Amino acid sequence: MFPVQTLARFITTEQRKFPGSSGELTDLLLSISIAVKMIAQLVATAGFRGLQGYSDGKNVHGEMQQKLDREADSILMDFLSSSGHFGLLVSEERDQVIVVDGFNQTGKYVVAFDPLDGSSNLGSNIPVGTIFAIFKKNDAVKTEEAFLQKGRLLIAAGYAIYGAKTEFVYAAGGGVNSFTLDPSIGEFLLTGENLKIAPNGSIYSFNEGNFAYLNEREQRFIDLIKTPNQERGLPLALRYVGSLVADFDRTLRKGGIFLYPADKRYPHGKLRLLYECVPLAYICERAGGLASDGKQAILDIVPESIHQRSPLIIGSSDIVETFLALK
Repeated sequence: MFPVQTLARFITTEQRKFPGSSGELTDLLLSISIAVKMIAQLVATAGFRGLQGYSDGKNVHGEMQQKLDREADSILMDFLSSSGHFGLLVSEERDQVIVVDGFNQTGKYVVAFDPLDGSSNLGSNIPVGTIFAIFKKNDAVKTEEAFLQKGRLLIAAGYAIYGAKTEFVYAAGGGVNSFTLDPSIGEFLLTGENLKIAPNGSIYSFNEGNFAYLNEREQRFIDLIKTPNQERGLPLALRYVGSLVADFDRTLRKGGIFLYPADKRYPHGKLRLLYECVPLAYICERAGGLASDGKQAILDIVPESIHQRSPLIIGSSDIVETFLALK
């Protein structure tokens, strides 16, 4: 049983472990957590607020926007803009870097986020989430280049998942910690400290409907993990939600592997590198797992653009290494 500890107290306590810490990162993480509470409420009440369904616009990727995509994006923009510790934001829903009003030249950080991952599932009561990545600001002021840093330079990353309960999971230099929203008091409470992903697992997560489009290597891997082999703990069981943040959260907690590889339709992958793959890879590695695009570690890739796409193979180290060993 964990001692009752709020997210705010936990982050503040962690901050004190680093001499000279200014508290800016603490304020930034707490601003994100407040935005997450508001988004959680919107997701829970969207049906009778008239917020379900598509809006009349598309995002930068040419995808139809859910009404809640826009609402979640606006909430995060408002809270992050008011934190005063930086002035550059990237969102999946916007085509360019956003320079907030009152841009702070002395601010230390830049933030990229997916405001509502999996939003197309909202009408089916499937968990959706928010993903974020925080980098230290480099010398590329007010430009896209401020975000074109490899993931190993991340200062912090995290995600929220809105389902039967609202979870907030983050890592900031140390381990991975998980908090559950107690709606009776409106606070996130510590429910998982220093999470670790098992080196192996019994679950694989992949859209089997895409099997015919896979390249030969990926097809061989899927066939391998579906073929009974008692000595190797095979076959793995298929579990696929179709919401990245939900599938990853289960993989983190139960072990296994999530795959969204390149295929014949999407040779460069489909997920977004900067604000989907990189933050989840950071969390996975901090928990003892691995994340790759099939050729190199996700955290070693230097993005060429803020909306760059990437394949993603992520999860338990032993299973990911089995995939990477295939040529």
